[in-house]
Amino acid sequence: MKAKKGQRSLTMPSKMFWFSVPALLLYSIFWVLPVFQLFRYSFTNFNGVNQNYSFVGLQNYLNLIKDGTLKAVLPNTLIYTVVLVVFSNVIALALAFLLNAKIRGKGFFRTAAYIPTLFSAIVIGFIWTYVYMPSDGLIASLMNVVGMDGSKFNILASFKTALYAIICVDIWKHIGTTMIIYLAGLQTIDNGLIEAAQIDGCAGWQMLKNIKLPLISATVTINVVLNVINGLKAYDYVFIMTNGGPGKSTNTLMYAIYKLAFNEQLMGKSAALSMIAFVLIIAITIGMLIFMNKREVEL
Repeated sequence: MKAKKGQRSLTMPSKMFWFSVPALLLYSIFWVLPVFQLFRYSFTNFNGVNQNYSFVGLQNYLNLIKDGTLKAVLPNTLIYTVVLVVFSNVIALALAFLLNAKIRGKGFFRTAAYIPTLFSAIVIGFIWTYVYMPSDGLIASLMNVVGMDGSKFNILASFKTALYAIICVDIWKHIGTTMIIYLAGLQTIDNGLIEAAQIDGCAGWQMLKNIKLPLISATVTINVVLNVINGLKAYDYVFIMTNGGPGKSTNTLMYAIYKLAFNEQLMGKSAALSMIAFVLIIAITIGMLIFMNKREVEL
């Protein structure tokens, strides 16, 4: 359909399409093809090196159930995700409300909250390994100062606390990004709506629950979904700080995939677990988007 004189066409000119071809080509080579290749490997006994592998059907998937791999990693991953989502959003939202108010030095505090996001996972992992270190670590040293026995503090060596210690690191790392997104959402609220609500006697918790939170519901959706994906993909801090231990208490889905592929050279089995993770992440993400979108407020 041709656009009338003086109007701009909504269709892309055929010549403009060719500008997207390089990006589509790179996307296909480095993402689409590897996913299909991974799917194919999941039905083989490929070890990652020898090309003389054979087709084994669903055996890799069945072995993940029989040997308890899925039973070991799924609860840890789901706990990691739930705790990360809840605490990241609650803390970030509280910081966003506080730093959106008229207080002195809020620019400094916003910057300070965002700084951890700028560091790489490796740097943060090593920093927090020192913080959690027994006897000579930061927390243990502070315990010694106040008269407590810091040598008994070994949070990463405990089956009950190691996973939550790593989650705290992940929350600290990403709290700045989550807070900035909430701040952006709060600053889009029309002051006229707030003033009208105040005239009607709405204040405090009522203002937060009935006015502000519904108006930033789209922002809440973004942060929840991002944190869900981040939790399901948890790997780096587990690898740096505990290597899945003690025992298998911090063994997550992504770390198990890495361990099967590179430590045990079971690339086919690792590929099968990767496909399970792929489907799980997509299913949970889509489910969360549908659930959250139904509760968003349209202005």
